[in-house]
Amino acid sequence: AAMAGQSGIACFDHWARELITTGYLHNHARMWFASIWIFTLGLPWQLGADFFLNHLLDGDPASNTLSWRWVAGLQTPGKTYLATAENITTFTQGRFAPAPLHHGPAPAPVPNPAPQALTPPSPLPDAPCLLLLTEEDLQAESLPINAQHVLAIAGLRVQTDGLSPRVAAFRQEALADGLTRAAAHFGRDAPLIDAEGLIEHARTLGSEHIVTAYAPIGPIATRLNALAEQATAHGMRLHQVQRAWDIAAWPLATKGFFPFRQHIPSLLPQ
Repeated sequence: AAMAGQSGIACFDHWARELITTGYLHNHARMWFASIWIFTLGLPWQLGADFFLNHLLDGDPASNTLSWRWVAGLQTPGKTYLATAENITTFTQGRFAPAPLHHGPAPAPVPNPAPQALTPPSPLPDAPCLLLLTEEDLQAESLPINAQHVLAIAGLRVQTDGLSPRVAAFRQEALADGLTRAAAHFGRDAPLIDAEGLIEHARTLGSEHIVTAYAPIGPIATRLNALAEQATAHGMRLHQVQRAWDIAAWPLATKGFFPFRQHIPSLLPQ
């Protein structure tokens, strides 16, 4: 009922329908929606995060998951975000004027995952390779690789299970755009290929190496880890490339954006 915009809370139901129809919500509406979902309707935050990720055009696994955890008080223990009728009325300029919102208990706290160090960079092969693009990183032309070693380019086909048609189309179009730019930059064809066909495609090219941009965590990282195991089993290797700014910035990103922002002036000259 909540996902269908039938909770009985007018503002919440409007946002649910707006999300499904447009693939977008204003940042304030996202926070209000998540708060009502968790504290007023008493629904699991994970289901709300999944609902957003499947419908937001700008849905990102990291920021979406952490934002829902932040509203729930899991990312900052003891500090929940509670939507109030007064706040909604004020900042929608009276468009919505809900009755006072009930706030139930916060979800049970769970330990935050330990910070991860950046995986040591995979040495690039001094040999012909297949360049793989994923929806995680669509600017292959800026990767620090030898263009002369790129035999061919391929795009890892988007998995659309669970995604709204609007989001599925958006991701597919974004990947197609990245492949078009990569093809023009490297002067190679750039077809879409399923993970199951990548090993055979590389073998047909006569290459033992697949090169792609580094993905630290999330659905694409999971798919790449599985691909790396398959490649190893066939006597091949998947190399995940890191850019210089990844290596420079990662150790400084330890606790949210604002502490990281202090380092930006010193990073930019590098």
